[in-house]
Amino acid sequence: MRVRLLDPERDVTLEPRLPWHLADLIDDDLELRRLYKAMANDDAFLLDIAQKVVPLTVTDPDVITYRQQVLADCLANRAVVQEMYDIAFDGAEVRRKVFLGGLAYRDPQAILRRSVRMLEYLRDNLKQLRSLADRHADQFRSAGFGQLLAMVREQLADDYLRQLDEQLAELQLPRGVLLSAQLGLGNKGQRHILHQPPHRSWWDKLTGGHDGYGFTLDERDETGAQALAELAGHALNDVANIVTQSADHVQGFFERLRTELAFYLGCANLHDRLTDSGVPTCFPVPTPAGHPRFGCRGLRDVGLCLATDNEIVGNDVDADGKSLIMVTGANEGGKSTFLRSVGAAQVMMQAGMFVAAESFSADVRDAVFTHFKREEDTTMAHGKLDEELARISEIADFIGSGSLLLCNESFASTNEREGSQIARDVTRAMVECGIKVVFVTHLYDLAHSMHTRRDPASLFLRAERRPDGARTFRLRPGEPKPTSHGEDSFRRVFGIGAPGQVADQQVETASRHFQHQ
Repeated sequence: MRVRLLDPERDVTLEPRLPWHLADLIDDDLELRRLYKAMANDDAFLLDIAQKVVPLTVTDPDVITYRQQVLADCLANRAVVQEMYDIAFDGAEVRRKVFLGGLAYRDPQAILRRSVRMLEYLRDNLKQLRSLADRHADQFRSAGFGQLLAMVREQLADDYLRQLDEQLAELQLPRGVLLSAQLGLGNKGQRHILHQPPHRSWWDKLTGGHDGYGFTLDERDETGAQALAELAGHALNDVANIVTQSADHVQGFFERLRTELAFYLGCANLHDRLTDSGVPTCFPVPTPAGHPRFGCRGLRDVGLCLATDNEIVGNDVDADGKSLIMVTGANEGGKSTFLRSVGAAQVMMQAGMFVAAESFSADVRDAVFTHFKREEDTTMAHGKLDEELARISEIADFIGSGSLLLCNESFASTNEREGSQIARDVTRAMVECGIKVVFVTHLYDLAHSMHTRRDPASLFLRAERRPDGARTFRLRPGEPKPTSHGEDSFRRVFGIGAPGQVADQQVETASRHFQHQ
């Protein structure tokens, strides 16, 4: 039995593809932990699955679309999917209902009893799943749920369930253990075979017919009882192993079903949070690798949407055919927020999720990497530039030719000339290798030099600023300017009015005072 809700052809492994410290940096930079927390909704298991499944980048657009259709079914049939998840959760936890400790695990008869008991519980879960499939199969439209529910109805047919009941009843050994054996070397028993005892009619029970051969022991004969138990154990050993493997197989099916449904229920929790806050969502359009594509309408930073109840401004960008997107402009104008929105949307799209936008399309990438500025090393083991260079070097060890690299104020820890030169070399090398780069910077030397190349594969965006210094938090196409309007932040912090309202001398005096302090 196969679940196959995450992939139509295989069971997806949940092993991380990047070293833990690089993965942690990406989660921090894109604020994905808020995403995971919203998906979990205080459920520890949903949190664990979200953290494992979301970063596993899917590079096949068909599989992404397959997951989107399954997720759409989950959103449309939330209560039914929750019921299915509850059945799967109960089946996956069956071992907690059955316990035989100590030396009993070495006794084939005890192992058989335990496995039969597990299968009895699992049989009830299978019947519940079959009943759910019968009642609700026609409500699902996706290929993923279609094949799952069809498999449940086909493989858990009435005849199968009836035979399962009969076999479990027989494995209770209601008529004792009937076995055959041969004498081997040293008159030791060998080739122990378990047989099904014949069913005795009422006449046989009355007359004692078909009793066969058996043993009657004195109730105080402990040695004889132990010898008989060992004899029966030889015959039961193979059967106990087979029944145990069957129980493990059925439990494994429920564990897999629970895991894959947990991802989709987490997505449904996130969808509820966003829609309740008025954030638009859409299923993105993934395109095959090989040609850079990026376009969005109303794209928002999902982490910021989850962190505040205020309305978040979305951005519209057309960047088809662009391998480099460089973002400049006013400080606190929404550049870093836009960068996070691009990274989070790419990760969510390639997990098969919706994104926080009115529309979104992009080519698939084999991984997303981030290189954001960091705080000063408190241990003083490395300078900031050394740390940045070490981190970009480690990224280079894992980044592929089809990856996405997001840089936020990278290499700004040194002087502008040196930082710009390092950033130019890194950016050009990455783009030439086929890596898409989105770079937020206030280094004018870097941005201006890249703009003067007039490369048709490059797009330059600038954070919008009104004449009165107000930020719209929107990005517009535009060439870099030599100022980031840092004086706007200075005026706001020190309560100084907008340009034209205060003499330049006052600003200059306050600025010198600030530098002196």
